[in-house]
Amino acid sequence: MAWLILLVAAAFEIAFALSLKPSEGFSRLWPTLGVLVFGVISVALLAKTLDRLPVGTAYAIWTGLGSVGVVTLGIILFGEPLTPARLACIALIVTGVVGLRLAGAD
Repeated sequence: MAWLILLVAAAFEIAFALSLKPSEGFSRLWPTLGVLVFGVISVALLAKTLDRLPVGTAYAIWTGLGSVGVVTLGIILFGEPLTPARLACIALIVTGVVGLRLAGAD
C-alpha cells in the first residue's frame, strides 16, 4: 500500500510542478492555489509512506517520478524540446527509480 501512496504522491508532485508555469510567478489565483494544494497533498502523502519505506528510497523515487513526469508533460503540453540527450537522461532516472525499488524496501 505504501508504494501505491508513493505513486499518488508523485502524481501530485507532477501536478504541483506543472502548475508553477501557468501561475506566472504566483500572479494568477487558480494556478497559484493549484501549486499550494498539490504541493501540500504531495508532501503529506510522501510523509505517510515513511512509516513503511526508507526515507532515502521514498524521496528519491518521489522526486525521480516527479521529474520524469514533468519533463514528459512539459514536452507534450508546453512544447519543450525532445532531444536524444533529454531522452537519455529520462532513461537514467527511470533506471535509478526501478533500481531503488528492486534493491530493497518492501
